Amino acid sequence: MMKFAFKEKVDKLLSSARLKRTGQRKAILEVLLKANSPLTADEIVHATGNTGPNRVTIYRTLESMAEAGILHKAFIEGRSRCYEPADKCSENQCHPHFVCTGCGQTHCLTDATVPMATSMPAGFIIKRQQVRLEGLCPECNMTENKRHMHNDGK
Repeated sequence: MMKFAFKEKVDKLLSSARLKRTGQRKAILEVLLKANSPLTADEIVHATGNTGPNRVTIYRTLESMAEAGILHKAFIEGRSRCYEPADKCSENQCHPHFVCTGCGQTHCLTDATVPMATSMPAGFIIKRQQVRLEGLCPECNMTENKRHMHNDGK
């Protein structure tokens, strides 16, 4: 039952964006909906495996779904764009992302709120605000605290 509901959600998203419900689009959207964080095109290629769409098709599909508004480009990591479903963000503001400097994982902070930037210098117009926070995730923070306690106890 759960699998059917998930596939129905994928179909509804594609229909709402007036995009054809092709197997390639469905495969890419399923990978992104199941992910806990934004993914690069390379990560999507890897996740869809040998039977999935090729790299060029994935890039084109990501761009068409972003233009249609069901995905957005969350941020750029290195030289790669990271994509995620646009359902947890507004048109002008993306939810904050937290990148752990310990393990390198990106976490979506969908429950965190960050005020929209104001008082911009003359001539600057904000089209979309994205916030990327860096620090330690709870697991890395706990590991670091244990290491400090161990070193302090010598």
